[in-house]
Amino acid sequence: MIATLENGDGAEVGVIGYEGVVGLPVILGDDRDDLEAMVQYSGTALSISAGALRDVMTTDGALRTLLLRFALVHHGQVARTAACNGHHHTEQRLARWLLIAHDRSQGDEFPMTHELLAMMLGVRRAGVTVSAGMLQRAGLIEYQRGRITITDRPGLENASCECYGVVRRASDRFLSADNGSTVEYRR
Repeated sequence: MIATLENGDGAEVGVIGYEGVVGLPVILGDDRDDLEAMVQYSGTALSISAGALRDVMTTDGALRTLLLRFALVHHGQVARTAACNGHHHTEQRLARWLLIAHDRSQGDEFPMTHELLAMMLGVRRAGVTVSAGMLQRAGLIEYQRGRITITDRPGLENASCECYGVVRRASDRFLSADNGSTVEYRR
């Protein structure tokens, strides 16, 4: 999810994968959103009209509860992203972002350009190049033009700031199978 400013600059404010939904304002009672949803790599998505979603939420309490839990987790992710962007080094933020993307990917390799990462992190492209180079030299990732491979996930978790773990634990708590959900993240 991208927040775009009047001058056209934008920054990532949250990431949604197969575990969630785009259109949280509908779930929370509104009919519009000023954020832009950007698809970063291929996959399958399902669509439902706002009216149909509202109808099913009134009759299916379990679905309503799950959607509201996701909204709570996403809110926490957005808040943590704001704090992270203001207080942590680019290398830590890049590690956090790559872990979030890895959780939602189908493998260890995924398409990602430095330009897109710069927009996601709200930094200059040169900052991403330097930080990605540091992570690559540490053996945590490999990157080639437009592709990133996670080579040492535990090491990448250690290179990340605490923000990844905070959001991950909230996701596990609110979206775990014992809460009626079938969402599973990488371990």
